Amino acid sequence: MKIYILALLAILDTSSSYDDYVTITDEYAVPEASDNYGDMFYKAQNTDNIKSKVIEAMLTTPMYHLNRSQPNIFAAFADQYELPKGFKGPLKVYDFIVVGAGAAGSVLAARLSEEKKASVLLLEAGEGEPIIAGVPILAPVLQQTDYIWHYLMEPQPGVCMGMTNGRCFWPRGKAVGGSSVVNYMIYTRGMPVDWDRIAAKGNYGWSYKEVLPYYMKSERANLRGLKDSPWHGKDGELNVEDIPFRSKLSKAFLDAAQLFGHRRVDYNSPDGFGFSYIQATMNRGIRMSSAKAFLHNKKKRKNLHVLTKSRVTKILINPQTKTAYGVEFQTQGRKFTIYAAKEVVLSAGPIESPHLLMLSGIGPADHLNTFGINVIQNLKVGETLYDHISFPGLTFLLNGTQLTLVEKKIATIQNIVQYAQFGDGPLSSLAGVETLGYIKTNISEEIGDVPDIELIGSCASLASDQGNIVAKGIHIADWLYNDIYKPIEQFESFTVFFMLLHPKSKGSLRLASKNPFQQPKLYGNYLTDRKDVATSIAAIRYIIKLIDTPPFKKYGAKLYKKKYPNCIQYDFDSDKYWECAVRTVTSTLHHQIATCKMGPNTDPTAVVDPELRVHGIRNLRVVDSSIIPLTIAAHTNAPAIMIGEKAADLIKSTWGL
Repeated sequence: MKIYILALLAILDTSSSYDDYVTITDEYAVPEASDNYGDMFYKAQNTDNIKSKVIEAMLTTPMYHLNRSQPNIFAAFADQYELPKGFKGPLKVYDFIVVGAGAAGSVLAARLSEEKKASVLLLEAGEGEPIIAGVPILAPVLQQTDYIWHYLMEPQPGVCMGMTNGRCFWPRGKAVGGSSVVNYMIYTRGMPVDWDRIAAKGNYGWSYKEVLPYYMKSERANLRGLKDSPWHGKDGELNVEDIPFRSKLSKAFLDAAQLFGHRRVDYNSPDGFGFSYIQATMNRGIRMSSAKAFLHNKKKRKNLHVLTKSRVTKILINPQTKTAYGVEFQTQGRKFTIYAAKEVVLSAGPIESPHLLMLSGIGPADHLNTFGINVIQNLKVGETLYDHISFPGLTFLLNGTQLTLVEKKIATIQNIVQYAQFGDGPLSSLAGVETLGYIKTNISEEIGDVPDIELIGSCASLASDQGNIVAKGIHIADWLYNDIYKPIEQFESFTVFFMLLHPKSKGSLRLASKNPFQQPKLYGNYLTDRKDVATSIAAIRYIIKLIDTPPFKKYGAKLYKKKYPNCIQYDFDSDKYWECAVRTVTSTLHHQIATCKMGPNTDPTAVVDPELRVHGIRNLRVVDSSIIPLTIAAHTNAPAIMIGEKAADLIKSTWGL
């Protein structure tokens, strides 16, 4: 973990003024909430000139008092969120309560609190973003920390056989900024056909033409050769840039694709079927999370209150009027009730949003009755779940040096200084990920340029860090790593992996109990549809052919052919062998969707309508990637931000803001 320590030193030295990046504050201890207000509530001391009726109302609203605890000595290493000047604690009532400060929740809260027309409470179970998250190469390190939810899929025979305890690991971001704090920063929007298909299902307002402006609204693009592109925003808050570091293998990947007839494209344009360098959410070599982009500079807004380490346990809904009116949440072991004058918005992500709905009485009636939960609205919450899976185990060996990111070679003072001074070099790499391309395999049944696979080129493999980071981050079992990857640690190696864009296999999410702190049961049902198996094998064969071309051969690239020990009975390179291999290292790409599926009221499987309102419930919406009803050719961070942008306009229109 030498690179982790060195990178911390680099990020501490990268900015000339870290006051722009981190505010050091004390932590809070929260007293027990009580319905008997007594001395529990305080009036805010108004020390500034009030220019907004909303702010004036907030400053005269009863509020909880938060006592300061002992200072946190680690506060300097994480972004801190304290209440604005004049507020001793959260109010009893806000116009809007947003649950979850992830990719969608961050932008939604920022937009709703613009122009001081509404009061907004943003509740986040995690903490502020750690400084170390800014270093792109450390993305896989973060997936072993408390900045994620350590979700595990329920055991499924025949998948994740080479993972720890045979369980698939589903890490999700648990921080202000959500998964945008821990992901690989890949910015993709989806193909026009993806969004047009969603709109065609009765989801008015969600065609590609209609969502594109919301992508562009957030974006501040600085991409080589695309300065005058009409498909990228220039004035948004979210920096989208080229990765500063590029290995020789990245050019080889694109050159090889060209030999196969693939075009170099801007994959975020309407004509995106082709190959390209990755466009990433970063700013001069530093991660640009949703928290940095949309919340960090809004901390002083008096009408936006952000409470971290606050776990929402229930949405309060009047069972007679079916109206949401508040939330219950816990922080430091104490329970609070806060009310929403206008709406409650769930932006807790594709796992916690459906989890909270079911705990609050919205979900499949038979399932909720099993746990004695009073059913307020019978909806198919959690009964649809799609995920993008991959196979990161395919490995190629090289006969050259300084072609890949080998941890022990790049963890040098020279590279630290380079990153600290210029924001480039190996530490600015997305943990080796550099390029991507869309292909349509020979078994696809689609008409036209509709990809079924995304190829992701890299300059590293599972062996590049001696098994300390990436392999542990995805829970590769020791027996598999030691047998297959440990023997090649001394060699330069890399992988190209695929993303199964449109899986036919459908999973689900169910409650494990009424305890809100117990993880729900997650069923991926990976590879249960044989078409997914066939498409995965076709992708592997395509990758092998791609590497067997002159651009890679000049570096001596060769397929590493040692068999997985549990697949020894199959001939190497046979279909049965590759199926066994994919079932051994079955890796999520963290893109779960559809658990709160969007659809019109004629869709019996829909949870929210096209304006993201929960069917049958007033003043309650879901705004995150869980609403995406169909698979899309995108990493879901950018779509989630777009959803937050669009939802803000929908909500403002509803309330005349």
